[in-house]
Amino acid sequence: MSSKAVLGEECTIADKATIGYQYENDTQPPVIGASSTVRAGTIIYNDVAIGDQFNTGHNALVRELTEMGDNVLVGTNTVIDGRTKIGSSVSLQTGVYIPSNTVIGNDVFIGPRAVLTNDPYPIRADAELIGPTLEDHVSIGANATLLPDVTVGKGAFVAAGAIITEDVPPETLAIGVPAIHRELPPELQGGNAIR
Repeated sequence: MSSKAVLGEECTIADKATIGYQYENDTQPPVIGASSTVRAGTIIYNDVAIGDQFNTGHNALVRELTEMGDNVLVGTNTVIDGRTKIGSSVSLQTGVYIPSNTVIGNDVFIGPRAVLTNDPYPIRADAELIGPTLEDHVSIGANATLLPDVTVGKGAFVAAGAIITEDVPPETLAIGVPAIHRELPPELQGGNAIR
């Protein structure tokens, strides 16, 4: 652990976690809020700002220029590739991939092994890298894939295994490959209550 990291009160940092990975010269130590737990194998780069009640699984990666609110879970083997904004009360389950230039709102759930992308033409053509935008109260099911620069509207629900190729309107269910949109069933309405 870097001795320069700024830690809030009552933080638990595992011995085998790296807090303050310096990726280039002139970087600032990370800031991690109070009552946070960082488990073994996790690496948090410099130039990261994280709110209170942050928790990781093992071997999580949080790269530079990432900002997070309070009560965020970054699950085991989850990767946040930096230059990303994440709100409060967000749960990123095991093995989630978040690319750079992604925006995630408040009260968002992303299920195991979901993959968000930011490159529309991987290594074939130069393109601006823009990750998805997930508005407040979005739920993403396990193994879903979201293509670059799509927006998932407030309260929308993306089913497990769906592939999102276009924007998902608010309060909509997206299912299938490629995903189609359906009315959100009553049992899925009302937003998330992530604790």
